[in-house]
Amino acid sequence: MKVVIQRSKRAEVTVDGGVTGAIEFGLVLLVGITHEDTDADVRWMAEKVAGLRIFEDDNGKMNHSVTDIGGQILSVSQFTLYGDSRKGRRPNFMAAARPEQAEPLYERFNEALRAAGLKVETGVFGAMMDVSLVNWGPVTLIVDSKA
Repeated sequence: MKVVIQRSKRAEVTVDGGVTGAIEFGLVLLVGITHEDTDADVRWMAEKVAGLRIFEDDNGKMNHSVTDIGGQILSVSQFTLYGDSRKGRRPNFMAAARPEQAEPLYERFNEALRAAGLKVETGVFGAMMDVSLVNWGPVTLIVDSKA
């Protein structure tokens, strides 16, 4: 499981011109799932995201998590995170899990974040989405459950 984490002042995702999810401040997550991912990867990633200390304290040190600051999550499925562009000019997406495997894991990931007390907004799995955000910092991390 691979997640691009962006600290955000505000963000929203739209599908066909309608907003499907929006947050005021917190984290935007681009979530990719591969064939080998399991519920153990989902649990590990949810705990990592909820506890990752990337928000500043009063001294300007990154000592607070999204949970600590009462932040929100905008979670967007993103199979292209597993695109392989080493050969040719067109990425190969064979490492991305098929939708019938990926969607249930993606939903369980969002539920695990909610169970940790976070407000989670989402896009629409498999849809063409427009994501807009104000990256706060900017702070962007890539977290991989297999690395």
